[in-house]
Amino acid sequence: MTASLTLEAGPEPRVRLHGDWTLAQYTQLARSLTPTGGPVVHLDAVGLTALDTAGAALLVRWLGAEQLDRLLPAASGLSDERRALLRAVAEAMAGREPPPIPVRRWSDDLARLGALVAGGWRQGLQLLGFMGLTLATLVTLLPRPGRWRPTALVAQMQQCGLNAVPIVALLTFLVGAVVAFLGATVLANFGATIYTVDLVAYSFLREFGVLLTAILLAGRTASAFTAQLGAMKVNEELDALRAQGLDPVELLVLPRLLALLLTLPLLTFIAMLSGMVGGALVALVSLDISLAQYLTIVHEVPVRHLLVGLGKAPLFALLIALIGCLEGFKVGGSAQSVGEHTTSSVVQSIFVVILLDAIAALFLMEMGW
Repeated sequence: MTASLTLEAGPEPRVRLHGDWTLAQYTQLARSLTPTGGPVVHLDAVGLTALDTAGAALLVRWLGAEQLDRLLPAASGLSDERRALLRAVAEAMAGREPPPIPVRRWSDDLARLGALVAGGWRQGLQLLGFMGLTLATLVTLLPRPGRWRPTALVAQMQQCGLNAVPIVALLTFLVGAVVAFLGATVLANFGATIYTVDLVAYSFLREFGVLLTAILLAGRTASAFTAQLGAMKVNEELDALRAQGLDPVELLVLPRLLALLLTLPLLTFIAMLSGMVGGALVALVSLDISLAQYLTIVHEVPVRHLLVGLGKAPLFALLIALIGCLEGFKVGGSAQSVGEHTTSSVVQSIFVVILLDAIAALFLMEMGW
């Protein structure tokens, strides 16, 4: 049934309520309400067929809590239950003013930027502190072989490294083929398609091999570290370890860190080979460059470019593992917190990897390496 009201003007303005003043009719009623234009003297609810808190709140908002409280004793057609409901809603909404409309100022954006910078600074300090704690724990364990955990290390190496070989090899193979296609397209205008081999070799040995591998592991491994440690914290397993006198950093962080330190350089080397294989396939099929000629050109590339690419891998592995584990320890007590920190660890890891790779590229270029 529809709902409506009638405002009768005159010496004694009267409001008549009709139909169902319920949540189902809320939108219709809210659109039909207009300002009263002055005080109302009498409330007639004889035609009111249903009333709930949504309709009562709308009536209170329209008439005002004080005016409705004044009209209720003499209102006609109201049962005791509906009168009590209206009085309770009016008392709850009395003195409640609508929230002020926020005024947008340029200083708000500046303050938001400052908060982001301060948050990033705090995040960096936390990462440095966690790095120091982890390295101190590692130094403490080195002269104590009885506390080493080779089983956990090998298990993490399988999860972080061996299981990631197919996706790393496939992705870098495809990227190598794409780089070769693009290089051949541009260099063909100058009759220098033979330099496509150098383009693929230099790009994968110095940058693409380690960068693509680190980004893949940032999305695959850092998120796994955060989710695993975060679930353990939600289930209070970390508290149980501490209650038994065991160090979570020693048991959970170090195996993951060492596994990534060992496997990321190996995955980087596989990525370099896969990328150059993709380039070799394009050169063989589209550029009429034989495999023997391709390998001859690759052999002429200085070894230092290979060492530059492999040298970045341990640094990237250290940061990815530390960020993933740190975000796992920062998880709160809910599943939503696990998801938020998992996303944060992936974003931070990828950002740090790309930032450090850009800085390293500029530094090495200036040094002539």
